[in-house]
Amino acid sequence: MAFSLENPALSLPGERGELVHALAEQRELLLITVRGISDGQAAQRTTVSELTLGGIVNHLTQGERVWTQIMVKGDGELPEGMLDVEQYRMVEGDSIAGLLERYAAVARATEEAVAGLPDLDRRAPLPVTPWSPPEPEYWSARRILLHLIRETAQHAGHADIIREALDGANTTAQR
Repeated sequence: MAFSLENPALSLPGERGELVHALAEQRELLLITVRGISDGQAAQRTTVSELTLGGIVNHLTQGERVWTQIMVKGDGELPEGMLDVEQYRMVEGDSIAGLLERYAAVARATEEAVAGLPDLDRRAPLPVTPWSPPEPEYWSARRILLHLIRETAQHAGHADIIREALDGANTTAQR
C-alpha cells in the first residue's frame, strides 16, 4: 500500500508554515512504519506494550483532531473522545487503509485550521481533566502545534520499534 499525506502546508508563510511542515515531516516518518502491512499486522502486538501500528495511527488521528478542536474553538470544553482509552487500539472492523484515510483527513483539517488562525499567539484554555492543575491553563496555538509535533515524533519512534519487531523493517531502511 503506497500512501502519503498531501502537504499543502508548504504554501503557508513564515512560522506557521514551518511548524505545519515539521508536523507533516513527522507524519511521513510514521507512515513509513505502516508501508506494506496487512490489517492483521497493523493490529498485532510485537512488544510487551499494548500498542500496535494501527492503534498508534488511530491514537494520533484522535489526538490531532481533539487538539486542533481545542486550538480553534478555544472554549475550554473537553472534546468528545479526548479521554477515550479505545483510541489506542485498532478495533474490530478497522482497516489500516481506513485508519490512514482518517489520518489524512485530520491532517488536512489541522493544516486548514492553522491557515485560518489570526496568529499563533492565540491562546486557548485547556479542558479540565482529572490531572489538570487547580488553576486554568492556557496554551497558544504555537504550543499546541509543538505538542502535536512532539506527540507524533514520539509515537513514530514507538511505531518504528513495533515494525522492526514485526518483520525487521524500520524507517532507516525504508526511506
